[in-house]
Amino acid sequence: MILKEILKRKSVRSYLDKDVGKTALNEVLEAGRLAPSACNIQPWKFIVVRDIEKREKISEACKGQSFISTAPVIIVACLVSKGFEMGDWYDSGILDVGIALDHMTLQAVHLGLGTCWIGAFEEQPVKQILGIPETVRVVALLTLGYPRNDTFSQKDRKKLSEILSNEHF
Repeated sequence: MILKEILKRKSVRSYLDKDVGKTALNEVLEAGRLAPSACNIQPWKFIVVRDIEKREKISEACKGQSFISTAPVIIVACLVSKGFEMGDWYDSGILDVGIALDHMTLQAVHLGLGTCWIGAFEEQPVKQILGIPETVRVVALLTLGYPRNDTFSQKDRKKLSEILSNEHF
Protein backbone atom coordinates (compact mmCIF):
# COMPACT_ATOMS: atom_id res chain seq x y z
CA MET A 1 0.00 0.00 0.00
CA ILE A 2 1.31 3.45 -0.88
CA LEU A 3 0.51 4.70 2.66
CA LYS A 4 3.54 2.72 3.85
CA GLU A 5 5.82 4.87 1.68
CA ILE A 6 4.00 8.06 2.70
CA LEU A 7 4.49 7.20 6.37
CA LYS A 8 8.19 6.37 5.87
CA ARG A 9 9.02 9.43 3.76
CA LYS A 10 11.14 11.99 5.57
CA SER A 11 13.70 14.63 4.69
CA VAL A 12 17.09 12.92 4.63
CA ARG A 13 20.11 15.11 5.31
CA SER A 14 22.76 12.43 5.82
CA TYR A 15 23.67 9.92 3.13
CA LEU A 16 25.85 6.86 2.83
CA ASP A 17 28.77 7.07 0.43
CA LYS A 18 27.02 4.62 -1.89
CA ASP A 19 26.18 5.07 -5.55
CA VAL A 20 22.57 5.13 -6.67
CA GLY A 21 22.42 2.58 -9.47
CA LYS A 22 21.10 3.42 -12.92
CA THR A 23 18.06 1.16 -12.53
CA ALA A 24 16.98 2.74 -9.24
CA LEU A 25 17.59 6.26 -10.54
CA ASN A 26 15.58 5.54 -13.69
CA GLU A 27 12.68 4.20 -11.59
CA VAL A 28 12.67 7.40 -9.53
CA LEU A 29 12.75 9.54 -12.66
CA GLU A 30 10.05 7.42 -14.31
CA ALA A 31 7.77 8.06 -11.32
CA GLY A 32 8.20 11.78 -11.96
CA ARG A 33 7.65 11.41 -15.69
CA LEU A 34 4.38 9.60 -15.10
CA ALA A 35 3.03 12.22 -12.68
CA PRO A 36 -0.15 14.03 -13.69
CA SER A 37 -0.09 17.65 -14.81
CA ALA A 38 -2.91 20.03 -15.63
CA CYS A 39 -4.06 19.40 -19.22
CA ASN A 40 -1.12 16.98 -19.51
CA ILE A 41 1.19 19.90 -20.33
CA GLN A 42 4.13 18.31 -18.45
CA PRO A 43 5.93 21.67 -18.06
CA TRP A 44 9.04 20.15 -16.51
CA LYS A 45 12.59 19.11 -17.20
CA PHE A 46 14.82 17.36 -14.69
CA ILE A 47 18.60 17.60 -14.57
CA VAL A 48 20.45 14.75 -12.87
CA VAL A 49 23.70 15.88 -11.27
CA ARG A 50 26.21 13.24 -10.14
CA ASP A 51 29.48 15.11 -10.69
CA ILE A 52 31.01 15.90 -7.28
CA GLU A 53 32.39 19.30 -8.32
CA LYS A 54 28.99 20.42 -9.59
CA ARG A 55 27.29 19.04 -6.46
CA GLU A 56 29.68 21.05 -4.29
CA LYS A 57 29.01 24.24 -6.27
CA ILE A 58 25.27 23.63 -6.09
CA SER A 59 25.58 23.06 -2.33
CA GLU A 60 27.18 26.50 -2.03
CA ALA A 61 24.30 28.01 -4.06
CA CYS A 62 21.89 26.36 -1.62
CA LYS A 63 22.79 28.71 1.24
CA GLY A 64 25.87 26.61 2.04
CA GLN A 65 23.91 23.51 3.07
CA SER A 66 26.88 21.14 2.96
CA PHE A 67 24.82 17.94 3.23
CA ILE A 68 23.53 18.55 -0.30
CA SER A 69 26.91 17.77 -1.86
CA THR A 70 27.11 14.49 0.08
CA ALA A 71 24.05 13.09 -1.68
CA PRO A 72 25.24 10.98 -4.63
CA VAL A 73 22.54 12.52 -6.84
CA ILE A 74 20.89 15.91 -7.05
CA ILE A 75 17.82 16.22 -9.24
CA VAL A 76 17.21 19.81 -10.34
CA ALA A 77 13.56 20.38 -11.22
CA CYS A 78 12.94 23.02 -13.84
CA LEU A 79 9.82 24.72 -15.18
CA VAL A 80 10.23 24.94 -18.95
CA SER A 81 6.78 26.20 -19.99
CA LYS A 82 3.64 27.73 -18.61
CA GLY A 83 1.13 25.38 -17.12
CA PHE A 84 -2.65 25.64 -17.23
CA GLU A 85 -4.52 28.59 -15.73
CA MET A 86 -6.18 27.15 -12.64
CA GLY A 87 -9.24 28.72 -11.06
CA ASP A 88 -8.70 31.83 -13.15
CA TRP A 89 -5.97 32.98 -10.79
CA TYR A 90 -2.81 30.87 -10.92
CA ASP A 91 -0.63 28.93 -13.28
CA SER A 92 -0.37 25.20 -12.55
CA GLY A 93 3.27 24.87 -13.63
CA ILE A 94 4.98 24.99 -10.24
CA LEU A 95 2.30 22.74 -8.75
CA ASP A 96 2.76 20.26 -11.61
CA VAL A 97 6.52 20.13 -11.00
CA GLY A 98 5.83 19.65 -7.28
CA ILE A 99 3.55 16.69 -7.98
CA ALA A 100 6.26 15.10 -10.14
CA LEU A 101 8.84 15.60 -7.38
CA ASP A 102 6.49 14.09 -4.82
CA HIS A 103 6.05 11.02 -7.01
CA MET A 104 9.85 10.76 -7.11
CA THR A 105 10.15 11.00 -3.33
CA LEU A 106 7.66 8.19 -2.80
CA GLN A 107 9.30 5.94 -5.38
CA ALA A 108 12.64 6.64 -3.72
CA VAL A 109 11.27 5.50 -0.34
CA HIS A 110 9.87 2.38 -1.99
CA LEU A 111 13.40 1.58 -3.24
CA GLY A 112 15.04 2.21 0.12
CA LEU A 113 16.40 5.59 -0.94
CA GLY A 114 16.05 8.93 0.79
CA THR A 115 15.41 12.42 -0.51
CA CYS A 116 15.31 15.98 0.70
CA TRP A 117 13.35 18.68 -1.04
CA ILE A 118 15.55 21.77 -1.32
CA GLY A 119 13.82 25.13 -1.59
CA ALA A 120 16.57 27.32 -0.11
CA PHE A 121 18.75 28.08 -3.13
CA GLU A 122 19.91 30.97 -5.28
CA GLU A 123 18.49 30.39 -8.73
CA GLN A 124 21.04 32.30 -10.83
CA PRO A 125 24.13 30.42 -9.58
CA VAL A 126 22.33 27.07 -10.07
CA LYS A 127 21.42 28.12 -13.60
CA GLN A 128 25.00 29.15 -14.32
CA ILE A 129 26.49 25.91 -12.93
CA LEU A 130 24.19 23.78 -15.09
CA GLY A 131 23.86 25.96 -18.20
CA ILE A 132 20.12 26.46 -17.71
CA PRO A 133 18.64 29.03 -20.12
CA GLU A 134 17.26 32.30 -18.73
CA THR A 135 13.75 31.41 -19.93
CA VAL A 136 13.71 28.32 -17.69
CA ARG A 137 12.99 28.57 -13.95
CA VAL A 138 14.50 26.34 -11.27
CA VAL A 139 11.61 25.25 -9.03
CA ALA A 140 13.36 23.03 -6.49
CA LEU A 141 16.18 20.55 -6.02
CA LEU A 142 15.89 17.02 -4.72
CA THR A 143 18.79 15.18 -3.10
CA LEU A 144 18.77 11.42 -3.60
CA GLY A 145 20.77 8.66 -1.97
CA TYR A 146 20.85 5.94 0.64
CA PRO A 147 20.05 7.31 4.10
CA ARG A 148 22.79 7.01 6.70
CA ASN A 149 20.14 6.65 9.40
CA ASP A 150 17.04 4.74 8.35
CA THR A 151 15.08 5.09 11.58
CA PHE A 152 11.40 5.86 11.46
CA SER A 153 9.95 8.76 13.39
CA GLN A 154 6.30 9.56 13.94
CA LYS A 155 5.02 12.35 11.69
CA ASP A 156 3.87 15.48 13.48
CA ARG A 157 0.74 16.38 11.54
CA LYS A 158 -2.54 18.05 12.37
CA LYS A 159 -5.48 15.77 13.02
CA LEU A 160 -7.76 15.16 10.06
CA SER A 161 -10.60 16.87 11.96
CA GLU A 162 -8.52 20.08 12.04
CA ILE A 163 -8.07 20.27 8.27
CA LEU A 164 -11.30 18.77 6.93
CA SER A 165 -14.79 20.17 6.39
CA ASN A 166 -17.73 18.44 4.76
CA GLU A 167 -20.20 20.19 2.49
CA HIS A 168 -19.15 23.72 3.58
CA PHE A 169 -16.11 25.55 4.91
